[in-house]
Amino acid sequence: MRRSAAFFDLDNTLMKGSSLFHVARGLYSRKIIRNRDLAKFAWRQAHFRLGGRERSGHIHSTRQEMLAGFEGRDAAEVQRELAGLVDQYLLPRVWPGTQEIAEAHVAASQEVWMVTASPVEVATALASQLGFTGALGTVAEVESGTYTGRLTGDLLHGQAKADAVQRLAAERDLDLATSSAYSDSANDIPMLELVGHPYAVNPDAKLREHAKNRGWPVHDYRTGRRAAAVGIPVAATTGALAGVLAVLGARRRRRNSSSTPAG
Repeated sequence: MRRSAAFFDLDNTLMKGSSLFHVARGLYSRKIIRNRDLAKFAWRQAHFRLGGRERSGHIHSTRQEMLAGFEGRDAAEVQRELAGLVDQYLLPRVWPGTQEIAEAHVAASQEVWMVTASPVEVATALASQLGFTGALGTVAEVESGTYTGRLTGDLLHGQAKADAVQRLAAERDLDLATSSAYSDSANDIPMLELVGHPYAVNPDAKLREHAKNRGWPVHDYRTGRRAAAVGIPVAATTGALAGVLAVLGARRRRRNSSSTPAG
């Protein structure tokens, strides 16, 4: 029997804000990038937070600048540094609500994958910390153990994300019709439309409208609003997602029980 999976975008879906901005802070503290580079990251982070959406041009230039900072550096050393930055800067910014949903998919014996335009080294380190099956991310080219400053393949953004998920599903015999995907960005509509159970998380205006028109559940942790039944529709309680809903319900009952004062 083919397995179901859950696919999670990273920035503003799984964690608050831009992963690259917070990684850049750590790289600056280690003198890997310069002051003016950090200022660029900060400006783009502010634009992202205020505008509520990401621009592919900003994403591409940001990653190119980071790649330039890695050029000629030992790949194993950089990967160790990035893993440490993930622990310090990214893990504390994970949205508890999204993490709870991801953990429910894990508990229901589904594969859980992070799919992001951020460097695959960052994505893999965070996915490992969260107990995910793995991660797909943008891949920096390595030759003879050092970074070249170039990408291998495409920036994992927009349609490229959907293509990567389709390849992964074919390789691992995953059933996309019973799988789930979560994102905040209209750029990820191609990925969301691949699966049988798409969810909008902290959505930008375009994705919120699209989700409304398509009847997709919405989670919004920025304002405290939450979709009924954690955004899982009643129709999904049969088959693969029944286990996810059961896990979430059991966790909430345990929390409520433990928080009830003794009589």
